Amino acid sequence: MPLNRQPHIAEPDAFYEELINAQRDLGDEQAEMFLAKLVLILANHIGDRAVLSEAIALARANTLATAG
Repeated sequence: MPLNRQPHIAEPDAFYEELINAQRDLGDEQAEMFLAKLVLILANHIGDRAVLSEAIALARANTLATAG
C-alpha cells in the first residue's frame, strides 16, 4: 500500500480545528508530547512499515526544505 499523498481527510477544516483545540491550554512540552503520542497511535493504526518509512522521509525532507 503506497503512501496516500492526496487530500483524504473528511472535513479538513473541522479536523484542523479539533487538532488545534486539543492542544489548547497545554504548555509547549505537553503539546509536543500530545503530538508525539498522536503520531505513535496513528502509526500503530497504519502498521505498514513501508508506508511509515515513506511518511517519515517525506516529513523530514519537507521540514528541512522549509526550515530557516
